[in-house]
Amino acid sequence: MADAVAALLVRLREPPAHVVGLSLGGCVGLSLALRVPERVRSLTVVNAFARLRPAGAAAAARLALRLALLATAPMSATASLVARGLFPRPEQAALYRAATRSLGRTSRRVYLAALRAVGRFDARAALARVRCPTLIVAGADDATVALEVKEALARAIAGSRWVVVPDSGHATNADQPHAFNTALREFLATR
Repeated sequence: MADAVAALLVRLREPPAHVVGLSLGGCVGLSLALRVPERVRSLTVVNAFARLRPAGAAAAARLALRLALLATAPMSATASLVARGLFPRPEQAALYRAATRSLGRTSRRVYLAALRAVGRFDARAALARVRCPTLIVAGADDATVALEVKEALARAIAGSRWVVVPDSGHATNADQPHAFNTALREFLATR
């Protein structure tokens, strides 16, 4: 995925980019910064990881259920489960419906490929090579990626900025858009 993003930046003749990625997108951003550092002006990683480890027993159970649904149920069932984890609050009903529709249109093959990529991703040994300005954003209440996993990421990237957003789950940008946008704008203003 990082190679595809790098190729697109080259084809569009874009200057080095401010890369912002949530979850899997954060892993793609990390990979991009490691593979083609000349293409990354700054990196913002939101609720991502260098190596995924479920955030406890409940997260491991949700992952097992997701895999079981992928094997036995229509994509709409998997999409509903994933969207409920992202947008559990009643006031997020519109975001839940939109995520369910979008994820439900994803082919099982593509979704499984993404899960395999997440499962195989391990950038821990390479994090010291990330040299671009980096912001690590963590939702304080993220039930998908443990806070200590994200904090370890911030510690491993020299000079990175670490921001924890209170009252925020895995979709921090949607849960607390004002806090997220403020942190991102302040970071980018100095880049």
